[in-house]
Amino acid sequence: MSQSPYMPMIDAITSHNKARNAEDKANRRLQSTIGKVVCVGRNYAAHARELGNDVPSTPLLFMKPASSVVSIHNDIRRPDPAIYGDTHYETELCIQLAADLSQASPEQAQQAIGAVTLGLDLTLRDLQSKLKAKGEPWERAKCFDGACVLADWIDPQACADFSAVNYQLYINNALKQDGDTSLMLFSVYELLSAISHAFSLQAGDVIMTGTPSGVGMLHAGDRLLLKLGAHEWQSQVR
Repeated sequence: MSQSPYMPMIDAITSHNKARNAEDKANRRLQSTIGKVVCVGRNYAAHARELGNDVPSTPLLFMKPASSVVSIHNDIRRPDPAIYGDTHYETELCIQLAADLSQASPEQAQQAIGAVTLGLDLTLRDLQSKLKAKGEPWERAKCFDGACVLADWIDPQACADFSAVNYQLYINNALKQDGDTSLMLFSVYELLSAISHAFSLQAGDVIMTGTPSGVGMLHAGDRLLLKLGAHEWQSQVR
């Protein structure tokens, strides 16, 4: 019996669906360990200036839902540019808590850190600008599915006291962002303490500590490489 001429197409579709199902399961497992994602805006003065924003005197906070979190090991999927405009990358050092924090001191915050990694705060920049211009909230530009890309969690001891942690983002082998926590306006422990005074943090919560200068637009086919010390992670943009 001869094989149907449509079998190669059917096999390709089946293979694609299996891959997507595996990605979805991996993302759901990652999301299930996270309560909320707290993001810190303009924590590097150079980044604030490159976007024409004022440098804050206190941490600027916003959130992403756990449903926005995806693994770096999957392809990065941008919302349709024809509908939503440009998607920008923002590389950030990310902390996951191992204990609850409320009204905490910096010393107490230090003891609550359970893991560290790098992440991408993806932003629909055109949409964000339009919403800001109208004085409206801009969660639509920051909270879409896939808007928080996280690499693998590692032992926080790899970052010592977090005072001088260096990390990079390369796109197509070109260095785009070179972060150093010594340049933060608010240090990691100060941030965690300040956030815990604004609202309670819980074990499993993730804090994205802000992005250095060099943010820009993602394009289909871009190859990303994130580096944190001896750790490296790769992904590709769709």
